[in-house]
Amino acid sequence: MTQPLLEVDRLQVRYGGPESNAPPAIDDLSFSISQGEFVLIVGPSGSGKTTRLLCVAGLLRPSAGEVRLEGKVVHDVPSELAVVFQDYGRSLFPWLSVRDNVDMPLRRMRLTTRERDERIEGALDEVGLGEALHNYPWQLSGGMQQRVAIARAIAYRPSILLMDEPFASVDAQTRSDLQDTALDIWRAHGSTVLFVTHDIDESVYLADRVIVLSPPPAAVLAEITIDLERPRDQIETRQARRFVEQRADVARLIRRPVEA
Repeated sequence: MTQPLLEVDRLQVRYGGPESNAPPAIDDLSFSISQGEFVLIVGPSGSGKTTRLLCVAGLLRPSAGEVRLEGKVVHDVPSELAVVFQDYGRSLFPWLSVRDNVDMPLRRMRLTTRERDERIEGALDEVGLGEALHNYPWQLSGGMQQRVAIARAIAYRPSILLMDEPFASVDAQTRSDLQDTALDIWRAHGSTVLFVTHDIDESVYLADRVIVLSPPPAAVLAEITIDLERPRDQIETRQARRFVEQRADVARLIRRPVEA
């Protein structure tokens, strides 16, 4: 049996440290992701979606349990992953050009100048910003800035791409466009994506599998395989009967009353 790319094993996060008496934000959370999957995590507010992503990224140490990437326990930020955050305004350096923002993670890699240039230009072309190479982030719209953040992540060519509500701060049309960009990139690169969202429709539209978290202390409430055909279309997919059914399945799980 092939080993999963990512394994989250009985994860617990208790703010204030292991000795704290505070109730855990995440408790006994376990799931795994295989190479090439596009997995979405959804759940009610306060269910620890972002906290869990920070643990996977090595930015937050769990109180108990462990995260394993390619079989190795994550203690610090792994070199094999990249993260796209919701707040693109803080993730980009406004004093650097678009080109130099995308180049930032490549500088620590053993690449020639030509290889770096090819990666930068290729990634920007993929997100539709090939002409914005010498612009600065503050000269771009919010959606374009998030495209720069995505380009920076894919230029790095990570084993796994983590996305923390990356489209939550843009308008509805831009969000739809960015969703399709994410799918195009995932398909072109054979990437593995772990994506956090509050948006039920977004989760069903993008995912191979949706992991639904319970109210806090968060645990996996259900895992739903999304069996919609690919490639997906913003109109045809969303009006399909199966999309409506699977959207309802996820919504019922999130909104169901907490058991006594």
